[in-house]
Amino acid sequence: MTSAPSEDVSQNSPVTPLHPADNAFGHNISFAEAVRVWLRVAMLSFGGPAGQIAVMHRILVDEKQWVSESRFLHALNYCMVLPGPEAQQLATYLGWLMHGVKGGLVAGTLFVLPGFVAILGLSLLYAGFQETSLVQALFFGIKAAVLAVVIQAVVRIAQRALKNRIMVTLAALAFIAIFFFAMPFPLVIATAALVGLIGRHLDPERFVVIKGHATPAEGERAIDAMMTSGGGHHTQASWGRTLKVLGIWLPLWFVPLIAVALLLGMDNVFTQIGLFFSKLAVVTFGGAYSVLAYMAQEAVQNHGWLAPGEMLDGLGMAESTPGPLIQVVQFVGFMGAFRDSGGLDPFTAGILASVLATWVTFVPCFLWIFLGAPYVEKLRGNQAVSAALSAVTAAVVGVMLNLAIWFAVHVAFAEVETAKAWGVQWLSPEWGSVQLASVVLALGAFVAILRFKIGMLQVLFASALLGMLWHWI
Repeated sequence: MTSAPSEDVSQNSPVTPLHPADNAFGHNISFAEAVRVWLRVAMLSFGGPAGQIAVMHRILVDEKQWVSESRFLHALNYCMVLPGPEAQQLATYLGWLMHGVKGGLVAGTLFVLPGFVAILGLSLLYAGFQETSLVQALFFGIKAAVLAVVIQAVVRIAQRALKNRIMVTLAALAFIAIFFFAMPFPLVIATAALVGLIGRHLDPERFVVIKGHATPAEGERAIDAMMTSGGGHHTQASWGRTLKVLGIWLPLWFVPLIAVALLLGMDNVFTQIGLFFSKLAVVTFGGAYSVLAYMAQEAVQNHGWLAPGEMLDGLGMAESTPGPLIQVVQFVGFMGAFRDSGGLDPFTAGILASVLATWVTFVPCFLWIFLGAPYVEKLRGNQAVSAALSAVTAAVVGVMLNLAIWFAVHVAFAEVETAKAWGVQWLSPEWGSVQLASVVLALGAFVAILRFKIGMLQVLFASALLGMLWHWI
């Protein structure tokens, strides 16, 4: 984690902007400007990973033109194969590319901070008043709008990643594998990467969709210009840098856990929360949905932190607030310590557990990025890696479609079960529980965003007001 002088890209000599009429598109990205953009990304990061990735793509690739399509997808694919929230890790990666470690820390932390504050407030409200209906009324309309954002995100990313029939087929197979057969996310990704490696030898033209470097059509974007002008010293991989990253981030992760265990004992609720969510941080491949059932089983049945059904209330909070869906861990930790405060004020215990659960969930995310990103950058342009990542990107579209459908069914119906027969599973809604108001709001939000190009925040605010009005009526 060395800090090279060239981390401050504002010191680089200017180059001709991609669009001369828009001087903001030059490669001279100041740290202050980047902070403002990351804060904006964080405040708009609703709708789970699909929506969050789409927001980053729209702002950083289309609007600001700071990063090329190929570099964005290259970084995204690395984040997809890591445990943890891929959208937060992507923000960390891109922030690190721009301004080194301080850029990655700011981008990744800001991505989490608004959701942390929002869920902490909702957890206090939930625990203090147990008024679930109030939470439902507050976010009924937002959920419907978020569904429109997620669907839009899937469509946009599919248009960029599914360039031919082979990629479309891979996306379809990934969707079928997860939606109908519940195949583990890591297995789906590993299979896609293997198919890409093999396909590179059979038909490189169709399998190398995600190029390692920017194409002439993309032009030279800000980060690419910085790299070519010699400003990317902080992205260079070395054993010394690797050991330094491990020497800083492993203690940051484990020292608080060891301290809590020594002070309070292994059976204390804080120790159990720290250990459980540390373990979860290593196995959360595929995002929050992939580990939701396991988390619910452990939290409800084995630890008694939540009552049955409360996990979905927590997920509703995470879905309806900015930030990663895995932030639901904060609610679980809060309720666990609130109900077993060990002599502390229950609300104080809940707040401390929220901080602990969030810390052990996201510190590993920074470790994965700062440790691996230099090596991933070094592999850009390698055709074998590009073919593997192209196939992974296609599979990820199928995974996102699975998440979008899961979300859509739960927005449209109040009661949803998972049916199983002959080794196949599918979502089975109770048709009598259809929520027409939610469906109408979702359709209205979808039309507003796609047809009339109304901003996301305006649509979310309007949907929230309409949803609360519907509940009150």
